[in-house]
Amino acid sequence: MGQSTYSPEFKLQVVLEALQSDGTDAEVARAYDIHPVTLSGWKTKLKENGSKAFGSGDELKEKKDKIANLERMLGRKEVEIAMLKNFLGES
Repeated sequence: MGQSTYSPEFKLQVVLEALQSDGTDAEVARAYDIHPVTLSGWKTKLKENGSKAFGSGDELKEKKDKIANLERMLGRKEVEIAMLKNFLGES
């Protein structure tokens, strides 16, 4: 079973809801389909690191740039595959 990766925005949204909610952390965690221990860890991280708890702006920009680059590469490969299929007479 793989480990889920959550965006910094999602983590912050869940932690803020847990802090503002009248319900328990377990109820908030269940609503977002995460483990209560995960939520507890996120809350601790936010309290210890403040606004840098879930990644810096530079880190997010790097990840977005990497995704854009991978999407461009995928598009090029799709074009190459279509050209090869055309060349080989396959559809």
